[in-house]
Amino acid sequence: MLVTGASTGIGAATTQALVADGVRVWAGVRREADGLRLAGEHGDRVRVLRFDVTDSEAVAAAGERVVAAGRLDGVVCNAGVALPGPLEFLPIVALREQLEVNVLGQLSVIQAVLPAVRAGSGRIVVVGSIGGRIAGPLLGAYHASKFALVGLTDSLRAELAPWHIPVILVEPGAVATPIWSRGLANAAQVAAEMPSRAQEVYAAQIAHARQQAERSAERGLPPHEAAAVIVRALTARHPRPRYLVGRDALVASVVARLPFRMLYRLTAARSR
Repeated sequence: MLVTGASTGIGAATTQALVADGVRVWAGVRREADGLRLAGEHGDRVRVLRFDVTDSEAVAAAGERVVAAGRLDGVVCNAGVALPGPLEFLPIVALREQLEVNVLGQLSVIQAVLPAVRAGSGRIVVVGSIGGRIAGPLLGAYHASKFALVGLTDSLRAELAPWHIPVILVEPGAVATPIWSRGLANAAQVAAEMPSRAQEVYAAQIAHARQQAERSAERGLPPHEAAAVIVRALTARHPRPRYLVGRDALVASVVARLPFRMLYRLTAARSR
């Protein structure tokens, strides 16, 4: 198995769960320190691949190494980032980075290792978000990337159907991972690149979004619960095309099916 974003959160928990089941894992990380830590924790059950999903040459090199090793039973595309900010003022470079990591990077990994997946009659698991079904304020770039993953996985599933390669989208709700603290840090960095008027116009929404992020970091599901769903998707004899993770994701999936006017009324930001 190959797991990207294996250093923390859902990726680390998935790696741990797979190793506990006796599976040997390729763990994709960006930093040498994270690779050393994983190797120390799991020994030879984990083979570390150091690459950034936005570095096409590094991804290609990692893919060559995986393919050369033989069959691959599955790949978990988990790497992701959140870059919050009001779309009215969001720097286009921030949107580009959001899509590069969450969409293009995931596809580049899949392309690089697909020959090994074919050889192993394996499957592809993409970690999306319930944010790919329902969108709210200040996370427009993030939602755009997760909605894009829905289309990407649906098309890929259709294209690979003749070879019976399952493509599975996992859609978590709030999970207590470092993405929330990193998201707050990213928000501050993005805000520094926006005009001061952005802070004035969107002050109430920014404050509310910060509260929501802090609440999700505290009350979100533990990563091992999301990892358990991913392992199920990797090992089920007849995997479902999509798996929701968490009660909030289930509720949001129902809300997403409401008539559009009602849905938009529920997700609209308040003036204060």
